Amino acid sequence: MARSWQPYHTPKNLAAALSVEASELVEIFQWLTPEQSARIMSDPEAAHRVTDEVADVLAYLLQFCEVLGVDALAALAAKIERNETRFPVPGTGPEAGQDAENEDDRHSSE
Repeated sequence: MARSWQPYHTPKNLAAALSVEASELVEIFQWLTPEQSARIMSDPEAAHRVTDEVADVLAYLLQFCEVLGVDALAALAAKIERNETRFPVPGTGPEAGQDAENEDDRHSSE
């Protein structure tokens, strides 16, 4: 028998559930050192907990996107593009040409 969860899958409820599941993922790592957290997947029991929580987070995120009509992959691509514009790799943005021009000016005046 299929569950009738649809009436409860409102954006508000899904956002709250997503937050709870993400918090459960954070809880696994809460008191670990950076080194321990990097090795967590080598412990089968801990790895199982991590993958379960990742699945829960992803499930709620995808349901949230479906309810609101958000194309998750398109949203991610657009966000990456905006971040590349906002935070260019040093030496690649519009200022890079200005820096080179300023460097040329400094050398030509010496």
